[in-house]
Amino acid sequence: MAVTILHPSKISSQLGAASSAPRDFTVSGLDEKGKGRTLLGTFTYVMQKEPTQTFLLENGIRRAFQFLKLVIQSNWGKPGYTCIYRVQVYGKAVETNALTKTHVDTPR
Repeated sequence: MAVTILHPSKISSQLGAASSAPRDFTVSGLDEKGKGRTLLGTFTYVMQKEPTQTFLLENGIRRAFQFLKLVIQSNWGKPGYTCIYRVQVYGKAVETNALTKTHVDTPR
């Protein structure tokens, strides 16, 4: 499972700056009621790299989640807000009834 975050590059930004880009963030999986939380990773978006960056989530967790929660902990210096152009989530689709399982069966 992976998450991709896109922030406009400094060159393509209308303001000519990228200080509003996310820096440190976490991704968590939430249960079907949105209450039980499992941390899937802590990451850093590096402004000096490509505008589109993909982050692999913890692969040792073998269960499905109804929701994912993205928490931006800091940005690259812009006070007041953080700008994200796009967030994409990649993973394996499971049957609806598999969401209530503790573990998701994976072919070996």
